[in-house]
Amino acid sequence: MTEGLGATPPAASATFRFYAELNDFLTPERRQRAFTARLARAATAKHMIEACGVPHTEVAFIFVNGEPADFSTLLADGDRIAVYPAFAHPDLAPHAPLDAPPPGKPRFIADCHLGGLARLLRMAGFDTAYRNDYDDREIARLSDRELRIVLTRDLELLKLRTIRHGAYVHALKAEAQFAEIVRRFALLPHFTPFSRCLLCNTELIDVDKESVLDRLPPAVRERQQQFRRCPDCERIYWPGSHWERMRLKLATAVR
Repeated sequence: MTEGLGATPPAASATFRFYAELNDFLTPERRQRAFTARLARAATAKHMIEACGVPHTEVAFIFVNGEPADFSTLLADGDRIAVYPAFAHPDLAPHAPLDAPPPGKPRFIADCHLGGLARLLRMAGFDTAYRNDYDDREIARLSDRELRIVLTRDLELLKLRTIRHGAYVHALKAEAQFAEIVRRFALLPHFTPFSRCLLCNTELIDVDKESVLDRLPPAVRERQQQFRRCPDCERIYWPGSHWERMRLKLATAVR
């Protein structure tokens, strides 16, 4: 009469399919194909997607059994889950992406390994917070408080619950990283080159030549007429040969 009591029920599982660059986060045997994964108890879409290796910040669309879903959707045995990044696709046009970036000109915060990228973003005029001693909790706090998009190559950082907006940076070199972020967030219309201090991230202000004359090298005094100053660190900027080199670096990265 007691036969079967205490038997363990069969484990629930679901079928997952990740599309486009989301496959980069999967183990090789799971890429570009549907695969089955066991479900944790009371598993949400966010939990299972990140258990597969994909940070939630990289996901724009989730469909469960063909219906739009969000990160909090509870998954059940036999469900089929399709996961898409933010990319143009005719079938996705009618659907709003999950956690779209904050409106207006994007603001960023870069982790300690992306100093070169932060400098290029500032060079292009984007408000980019960066210090080489940020820890994960401080990055998450600033991102949430100041509506900044987290830029990192640390997958675990992007999986933090408090980070809503972020991007995993695939490229290794700063110029390629910059081009990647420009494409992903469609930054070209927002470019305001040389409007921020490369050291402080503060917006520069125009100043008269006479007010900074005593701080200029002799050759600059003779040749330059336009100057900007950082109100925080007091660094002086002018459109000399270094501007041309930086302009070429921006153009090359975008191209």
